[in-house]
Amino acid sequence: MVAMTIRAIRGAITLDRDERDHLHARTTELVEAIMRENALTTDDLISVIFTCTPDIVSDFPAAAARSWASGPCHSCAHRRWPCPARCRAWSA
Repeated sequence: MVAMTIRAIRGAITLDRDERDHLHARTTELVEAIMRENALTTDDLISVIFTCTPDIVSDFPAAAARSWASGPCHSCAHRRWPCPARCRAWSA
């Protein structure tokens, strides 16, 4: 059996505008920074999960990741949904 190190790393970006090229550039900047700061290569990745807010409709962040990811890394994007009642309950 081969020992593996598994990490969960979180990052976030904001967009100045909802445009595909801007989304891809900012997503790439984030992922490159995370990988650089954690001394990772694409071979170290098993899965990458992206979320975005409902106002982002130009593309999914995972699409940017697919352009540079190599190997069997799975990337997917999920839409975050607003849930004000639940948020108020959590902050109480």
